[in-house]
Amino acid sequence: MTQIQFITHATDRFGYVDGARMALEGGCRWVQLRMKGATDAEVLAAAAEIQPLCRQHEALFVIDDRVHLAKQIKADGVHLGKNDMPVDEARRVLGEEFIIGGTANTFEDIERLYRQGADYIGCGPFRFTTTKQNLAPIVGLEGYFTIVNRMRAAGIPLPVVAIGGICYDDIPAIIRTGVRGIAVSGAVLNAADPVAEMRRMIDA
Repeated sequence: MTQIQFITHATDRFGYVDGARMALEGGCRWVQLRMKGATDAEVLAAAAEIQPLCRQHEALFVIDDRVHLAKQIKADGVHLGKNDMPVDEARRVLGEEFIIGGTANTFEDIERLYRQGADYIGCGPFRFTTTKQNLAPIVGLEGYFTIVNRMRAAGIPLPVVAIGGICYDDIPAIIRTGVRGIAVSGAVLNAADPVAEMRRMIDA
């Protein structure tokens, strides 16, 4: 499992493609194209630029939510939120060769996603974040620690990726909870030098 995932987000300074390019230049090897509210055509246009960049950097390219687009362009996988297509249904559409991740806020969410056949869990939010609307309850360090321990006790081996408002200074404490990866967006895009910030996060 890749240690750091970059979730695309458009800001006043950078578009979706710019952000992905900078994350890759900073050493990130997992990009999730997330464009809530965009049309399929807009997502395809961004993917047409980002997917070759990911291949060039030997990085995984995952699309948020849109299972049909992931299949159409042969992305590496898809990430499914709580209100998106269920993981087991997506698996029937995509087959075994695609990576399928699911969003979780509680241990019960993770149990369900594990039964449905998810490959990894995006668990959060760690703290309040402005890059996502309709935020679920905050998980925090204690929440990750509890969730990871319950997963171990239940024999659920899925990698957990922490997400939601994570900054550089948070990384050591989050990793100590036992999660296997971290997803970032705003902390990189809002940095003075996004490429350097991504590199700094990976080094952490």
